[in-house]
Amino acid sequence: MADRRHHVWSAYFDEGVFSGDPISANGVVRWDSGGNQQWGYSPPKGVRPIDDVYAFNVDDGVAWASYYNYPTFPLLEARTDGRIRLRKTPVVAPRGMAVHGDEIVTLGGNRQQDRLHCCHMTESEVLLIEEACLTFPNGTPLKQYARPVGRGRHLYLYGKTRRQWYVMEI
Repeated sequence: MADRRHHVWSAYFDEGVFSGDPISANGVVRWDSGGNQQWGYSPPKGVRPIDDVYAFNVDDGVAWASYYNYPTFPLLEARTDGRIRLRKTPVVAPRGMAVHGDEIVTLGGNRQQDRLHCCHMTESEVLLIEEACLTFPNGTPLKQYARPVGRGRHLYLYGKTRRQWYVMEI
């Protein structure tokens, strides 16, 4: 996904991370607009590397990734200046997320596709504030959906067709 500052961010599943391909081995990578790799995630000492990125969000100058790191799902915040922050989170295996300031909403965590987890971020962890069930505007339960797309404070979901989109904003 690209941001408005001309950075392109890539996130990879285990097929890329463990393929032996140096491009995807870091799990999260940043490129410039010419396709040159600028940065790749390297875990801090004592932290295991990324196995699978489950949810990904890109905003201007920052990427967020909830990734599998046996047995946990930390939240990675990676900035274009090279700073990274890892936070412990109570949400397991989210499918999508929206981030704004110190607020984050994840969708599909804890293996429940229709669950929203409204959370507050501190320096080192994500704190669950509220859990809710997401429905479509007409009240229909959200049972199946394509992988959501997180862009900053927005989370985009397909409707019944590829031409129909729903937007959740925090």
